Amino acid sequence: MKFGKEFTTQMVPEWQEAYMDYGYLKSLLKDILRKMNRNKPHSSATPGGLRRKLSLYRAFSGLTRHYQPLSPEQQDIENQPILVHSVRRDGHEKYETTFLMAAEEGGEYELVYFRRLDDEFNKVDKFYRSKVEEVMKEAFELNKQMDALIAFRVKVGNLTESFDSSVEMTRLASDVSASVTALSASTPREVKLNRRVSMVIEETKEESSSHNGQLDETGDDSVDEIPTTNQTVEVQRLKKIKPIKPAPLEVLNRVQLNNTYETPRSTIKGFIKYPGQTELKFTKENLSKVEEQLKRAFIQFYHKLRLLKNYTFLNILAFSKIMKKYDKITSRGASKAYMKMVDKSYLGSSDEVSKLMERVEKVFIKHFSNSNRNKGMDILRPKTQRERHRITFSMGFFAGCAASLTLALILIVRTRKIMDHSGSTQYMNIMFPLYSLFGFVVLHMLMYAANVYFWRRFRVNHSFIFGLKQGTELGYNQILLLSFVLAALALGSVLSNLDMQIDPETNDYKAFTELMPLILVLIVSAIWLCPLNIIYRSSRMFFLTCLFHSICAPLYKVTLPDFLLADQLTSQGQALRSLVFYICYYGWGDFKHRQSTCQSSNIFVAFSFIVPVIPYWSRFLQCLRRLFEEKDLMQGYNALKYFLTIAAVCLRTAFKLNEGTGWLVLAWIFSISTAIFSTYWDLVIDWGLLQKHSRNRWLRDKLLVPQKSVYFAAMVLNVLLRFAWLETMLNVKIGLHKQAMISTVACLEIIRRGIWNFFRVENEHLNNVGKFRAFKSVPLPFNYDEDGDKDW
Repeated sequence: MKFGKEFTTQMVPEWQEAYMDYGYLKSLLKDILRKMNRNKPHSSATPGGLRRKLSLYRAFSGLTRHYQPLSPEQQDIENQPILVHSVRRDGHEKYETTFLMAAEEGGEYELVYFRRLDDEFNKVDKFYRSKVEEVMKEAFELNKQMDALIAFRVKVGNLTESFDSSVEMTRLASDVSASVTALSASTPREVKLNRRVSMVIEETKEESSSHNGQLDETGDDSVDEIPTTNQTVEVQRLKKIKPIKPAPLEVLNRVQLNNTYETPRSTIKGFIKYPGQTELKFTKENLSKVEEQLKRAFIQFYHKLRLLKNYTFLNILAFSKIMKKYDKITSRGASKAYMKMVDKSYLGSSDEVSKLMERVEKVFIKHFSNSNRNKGMDILRPKTQRERHRITFSMGFFAGCAASLTLALILIVRTRKIMDHSGSTQYMNIMFPLYSLFGFVVLHMLMYAANVYFWRRFRVNHSFIFGLKQGTELGYNQILLLSFVLAALALGSVLSNLDMQIDPETNDYKAFTELMPLILVLIVSAIWLCPLNIIYRSSRMFFLTCLFHSICAPLYKVTLPDFLLADQLTSQGQALRSLVFYICYYGWGDFKHRQSTCQSSNIFVAFSFIVPVIPYWSRFLQCLRRLFEEKDLMQGYNALKYFLTIAAVCLRTAFKLNEGTGWLVLAWIFSISTAIFSTYWDLVIDWGLLQKHSRNRWLRDKLLVPQKSVYFAAMVLNVLLRFAWLETMLNVKIGLHKQAMISTVACLEIIRRGIWNFFRVENEHLNNVGKFRAFKSVPLPFNYDEDGDKDW
């Protein structure tokens, strides 16, 4: 792989604008090369064989080269192609390169190159300085947090604030005396005594170090080596041991616990301004919460340090590569002088990040992994997931199973002419809605797998945007595997059910075959809710957490994964209706004879109105909470959009049940206004497109997909699929059964949502890139009192 591509793939996506523009500088070198080739005189044609023969008779220079020191004339500054110096402008140190050979022919191209090279280096150096300042401030805050944590541990452990050193020394001396008395004659006295003393010292040092919580850990707990010739000398030496210094408990007088774990109860208390608890509770539960929060803060901080160190390495390597290319083209030998400046600059000489990484490793291993280095480093540096061949093989196997079962289903329906039987209508009205649920879920998973694939291809950091735990996010092949497994199970159930006689007059149905859809739903739900660490537990728990937050809106703070999931559920209205039908059919229907009274049940009709609008209602409440917290008027408009959508969905459902003229008019008015409003919101707000004065007309200034036609095609498809509801209003007849037509329209909405997902997350990624946001803010457990914290 060429360095340019490798350089791009190893960038932090959100910092891409802060890296050296290697491609642009390389294009300037190409301009220099083209200029030199135009000015180079054409040499007479010489046979290639002649040049080969001459090279064979060239004088042998030996296997080792003898380097001669440069003469004073060669070291003269006039013979150097460039001069690099630093200047201070606007309070910032900048570097400028003076090209000393600009008067030569074509020198203006090289002059432009060095000016742009300086601009890129100053950009990189400035960005690095700003990030180092940020991490040093964060390190200072983590120092204070660790002070409070150690004091909290002491308080929870019921340790005394005072420490009587004389009592401790007396206890140590008596232990040594007892050990000396018990020495056996066969063992040398010095060895036994030395062993006992060393054990005591190690114990004392370990206890002392357990109370030291700062990042630098510069306390000296060392003890001079104790001679072994006399017991009295040993006791005197022991008295010189530094006493244990517990963490200063007065720190706890000016700190409070931050309520970072938001619950519906805390939200309600905050809304009614109920006074919360101000004093600390020294319990083991609070201690475990504090330790977990600080552990996550250290992991995130260390991850930032690693990326920052990688940032310096990649950029220095890029400057070295580009200067070597310059020397290769011009043969001027300027790279040595320029890289000498790079090495002396803050970017090349600063070691704050490396030292801070070492200190973070020591603190984390000591305080959060029980001094187990392997365990601590595995947490700080999680290993990337490897692509496993068994996942690819399993995915292909189940994909083949699903395709074969689909073909078999089509052949059975056509050869047995099942749709011509008298019971086909009953089958479509009852069994088709049950099995279509799996089709909706599988289609949505397939669209999500496609999204993950294209997000990775175009370097969209979706795992950071969703807040997924590093190393646990699912790849597109894993999502495809789950999709094909579910599809194969559902198709196998359909074929088993169709193998029985369809005609209801025979009453030859078996209870097991009729229960297969319900059994499959229960199996999938059990796996989904299983607390054991199997079948991607981390992803399942993340999904369930977001689902719970969406259902309980607005009692939880709205995060991007929560409202994105609620948006996905808005496209699964027909799937939610199918779940209601499951409850009605198997709860109150005669499933053994495929009889259902759901359509005539008032409760089922009521739930047909309520259940499909639950996702829209969740989004409506989420927008209201964000409007209340962020004071952003756009969230109010977004809430209005979802309110109109709720009205449109209810009116369309009422029209399908009653088919009255009044319902028809109201459904048309609300549906058209909602579709227009939602389409505009999708294209302009969620996707950031339709910008008239953009560099890419009617698109954005920044596009990740190089083909602009993709964006225009997506906009057209979004508009067309947004109006797919027209089928339910116009009652279009295209030869499909009513249930099949409803499922087709539902599938079109899922496809539209899959397209929407890609461009919505792409726009969010570009917003993060514009603000260099590459890390999530981790809340810290302790809040220091500002008045009492002035001396820190």
